[in-house]
Amino acid sequence: MSKGIECMWMRGGTSKGAYFLADALPADHQERADVLLRVMGSPDDRQIDGMGGADPLTSKVAVVKKSDRDDADVDYLFLQVFVDQAIVTDAQNCGNILAGVGPFAIERGLVTPVEGETSVRIYMENTGQIAVARVNVKDGEVVYEGDARIDGVPGFAAPVPVTFKDTAGSSCGALLPTGNPVDVINGVEVTMIDNGMPCVVMRASDMGIEGTETREALEANSELRAKLESIRLQCGPLMNLGDVTEKSVPKMTMVSAPVDGGAISTRTFIPHRCHASIGVLGAVSVATAAVLEGSPANALAQYESAGQMTLDVEHPTGRMTVVLDQSETGEILSAALLRTARKLFDGKVFVHKNGL
Repeated sequence: MSKGIECMWMRGGTSKGAYFLADALPADHQERADVLLRVMGSPDDRQIDGMGGADPLTSKVAVVKKSDRDDADVDYLFLQVFVDQAIVTDAQNCGNILAGVGPFAIERGLVTPVEGETSVRIYMENTGQIAVARVNVKDGEVVYEGDARIDGVPGFAAPVPVTFKDTAGSSCGALLPTGNPVDVINGVEVTMIDNGMPCVVMRASDMGIEGTETREALEANSELRAKLESIRLQCGPLMNLGDVTEKSVPKMTMVSAPVDGGAISTRTFIPHRCHASIGVLGAVSVATAAVLEGSPANALAQYESAGQMTLDVEHPTGRMTVVLDQSETGEILSAALLRTARKLFDGKVFVHKNGL
C-alpha cells in the first residue's frame, strides 16, 4: 500500500468517489474497509487526511471486476464510507455511482469498446440485479463531453442512460406486492410499489399539504410525520417487508401535479427525514406508479403515453429523468435513468500506515 493503489476518481451522477479494480484492494473485508477509511480520511468531519469531500455524497467507492456471469460484463460492489465514523457499509446500492461503472470498465479494459455506443452489462452485487449502461465511444475511447444535463451537476456532459432490467419486486417479491394499483390505508389511497425501491405513493393533498413545500417545512410538520409513519408501519407487512419500525423502507412519497414542466412533483420521506431530492431507484418506482392506471399518481401525472415514455420526476431541488418501456398490455418492461459521468483523475492514491 505504501507504493500507492491504482484508482480512478469519477463523478457518477450527482455523487463522486473512488473507483477501484477489485484486485487492487485487500480481499479481506475488514482489511479493505481499513484501507478505504484511510483513502477517504475517515473518521473526520473534514476528511482532511484523505480524498473524501466531507460529505456522504463524495465519500463513496465502486469496486469493479470482470464478471463470471453469462448475463453481465462486470460485477459492481458499492461501498459507502462514513465521513465521521469508522464505518464502511455495503447495505445499499448507489444508482449515481453506478453511472460511472460503464466508463470505468471500458477505461480499465474490462469491456471492449464498440464505436459509437457501448453497452455495459453490470451486475450490482449489493442487490443482485442487472443494469445496462450505454456509454458513448469515439476512436475507441470513452466520450465524456456532450449536451446532456442533470440537476445537481453544473454544465453539460455525455449522456449515460442506465437501464434496469429486473428491478420489479427486488425487495418485495412483486412490482405491486398487494396485487393492486391502489389500496386504502387510514382512509388514504396509496400505491405500494417496488420497481427497485419499495415505495408508498400517495396524493399530497390527501395528507393535508400542497406538495410544493420546502423539506424544512415538511420536517417541521409533526402531524404529517405521524400520519406518514402510521401508514408506513401498516404497509410494511403488506409489502412483504415485515415489521419496518427500524427499517429505512418503504420510502414515503407524496405526489402532486407538476409545477416545472415535469411529469409529476414529489416530496419523499426516507422514511423519517424529507429527501433533498429523490433517490435514483425511488424515482423509478414513483415514475412507474405514475403510469399505472387507477393509481393516485396517475390522475396527477402529465406525460405522453407510448411504448417508450420519458418522465421527469420533480423533487425539491430539480428533476430526475426516467425512461420507461411499456408493453402493449401495460407491463413495464424496463426502466432507464438519464445520468452523466466524468473522469476526474486517474492514478494512485496513497494511504498512511498507521491504523485508525
